[in-house]
Amino acid sequence: MRQSELTVIGDAELVEELSMLTTQTARMRARMADIMAELERRRCAKGARAGARR
Repeated sequence: MRQSELTVIGDAELVEELSMLTTQTARMRARMADIMAELERRRCAKGARAGARR
């Protein structure tokens, strides 16, 4: 959003937009944490399988 667009939007709309972006950011961070945990789980599982074969 450009500065010129921001100047014509009221405070309530700006707060609503900020709230929406904050919610999206929180969801993205949670999803990233889920993905990182799954990758770590898989990495550990591969290590355990490799150790069991020896």
